[in-house]
Amino acid sequence: MERLRERLTLADHALKTLEEVLKINKPTAIERDASIQRFEYTFEVVWKAVKQYLYDIEGLDIASPKGVVRTCREIGILNDEETIKALKMIDDRNLTVHTYNESLAKEILKRLPNHMSLMKNWLKEVNTRISND
Repeated sequence: MERLRERLTLADHALKTLEEVLKINKPTAIERDASIQRFEYTFEVVWKAVKQYLYDIEGLDIASPKGVVRTCREIGILNDEETIKALKMIDDRNLTVHTYNESLAKEILKRLPNHMSLMKNWLKEVNTRISND
């Protein structure tokens, strides 16, 4: 449980750094790239925090981000719509990590506020479940 709390704290901090950079109006190319980088590491700590929750609390050992999302849908942490959005978020993260294309970066930047909101809600639901146990 200690590792879970540590991961949730890291995820919360990462979300705050993403939120901070997304407040920039009309970001420069450097600020856009920084936003995408913050999205990448925020996503990593969020899905790993939820993975830890699934292991520690639900007794489920899931290896991949998409597996974690699908499992969250199965146990009611995410609804169908959130699951579809989360899977798209994973695709965006994979595109940013494995390729660089300026027009793609601009498109993904537009989606980052929605991705951030989804990650916040995802963690909120996990925290609520921990508090209710």
